[in-house]
Amino acid sequence: MRRTTISLPDEVSTGLQREAGRRRVPVSQVAREAIEAYLGRPGSERRQLRFAGIGRSGHRDTAESFEEFLEREWGD
Repeated sequence: MRRTTISLPDEVSTGLQREAGRRRVPVSQVAREAIEAYLGRPGSERRQLRFAGIGRSGHRDTAESFEEFLEREWGD
């Protein structure tokens, strides 16, 4: 494993430290997991998103008709 030094904005660094403390793991582990999740793990298949089908509406044109749906639900 290689050691790498990076510079982070203060708010990102604080969030990273907070998450590591919450999980009681090293900051490097949280950073490694976040980078792997962003870039994908080499040699692994894409992760299945188990929640992806939860919001199925039964409509096949939602992406094309989203403005109509929003107007109907949230109209002026």
